[in-house]
Amino acid sequence: MDPAMIGVGSAGRRSGRRALAVIAALSVILPLAACSGDGETETGGGAAEGRLDRPIRLAINPWVGYHASAAVVKYLLEHELGYKVETRELTEPESWKGFEDGSVDIIIENWGREAEKKEYIERKKLAVNAGVNGNIGVIGWYVPQWMAEKYPDITDWRNLNKYASLFRTAKSGDKGQLLDGDPTYVTNDEALVRNLKLDYKVVYGGSENALIAAAKRATRNKTPLLMYFYEPQWLFTQLKLVKVNLPPYAIGCDADPKKVACDYPPYLLDKIVSKEFAEKGGKAYELVRNFQWTNDDQNQVANDIVNNGLKPEQAAKKWVDANKIVWQDWIPR
Repeated sequence: MDPAMIGVGSAGRRSGRRALAVIAALSVILPLAACSGDGETETGGGAAEGRLDRPIRLAINPWVGYHASAAVVKYLLEHELGYKVETRELTEPESWKGFEDGSVDIIIENWGREAEKKEYIERKKLAVNAGVNGNIGVIGWYVPQWMAEKYPDITDWRNLNKYASLFRTAKSGDKGQLLDGDPTYVTNDEALVRNLKLDYKVVYGGSENALIAAAKRATRNKTPLLMYFYEPQWLFTQLKLVKVNLPPYAIGCDADPKKVACDYPPYLLDKIVSKEFAEKGGKAYELVRNFQWTNDDQNQVANDIVNNGLKPEQAAKKWVDANKIVWQDWIPR
């Protein structure tokens, strides 16, 4: 995701205080972001000396924040470095499989995915970590602000069973509904509901758009909603959601997916590329490795795509034209 996900995400909208708090947590619990899944530093070496004789294959995962990052990277690869880029719309798991069948060179926004890192980076050695992309990811459970104001203790997970009846729907039956998005996103929600003994059922809305529509409807009509969501996400610039406090994350508490009973970790979102691209991608690989921007940057482009009617390339061009001071250092010389 979620993700994702886990996503939980992401921060772009309540950016300052929230982002600083997450950065502080990340500095304690996460390993150095420049390292790959097997503890080795990202591939560098003579990457600049080669050049692929085919188009670059960029995975596009199904949430608009990813689309925003991918659009900017694609625009710069094509217009600043002269490469041809092919995009492929894939789920997160499909993107990782693309390293094996050769259909993917770049995942520009990866949310954890430790199992895939072990398989494709460490064991099969088909991919490498290309460093962080600058986005801070937060995944969690959220309620509309009006619910947090009306029921102040609802943001403590230990009180959720008391309010389960508020969240019942036709799809959740006699249990409260926890609305998730795409089932391929990073999510521990079914295990969390089970292991925390919550009287809820996870219902998958199927997409990011379904989550956004539900949040808007619940805010507008003051209808109850408990949902999986994540940052960075442009929606937080338009309405307020309040995060539910799950049992605090600690290193290793999510090691066994079936036994997870803690919150999602904060994520330093990173970039994963195929080994071939790292070795032969030349300046294209260097640009991807150098790419880092903020949650605010991503939300600007995502908002233009979703709410201002711009196509991804148009939104990317708008951001690139206004932010040369940011991206000029990404371009290899």
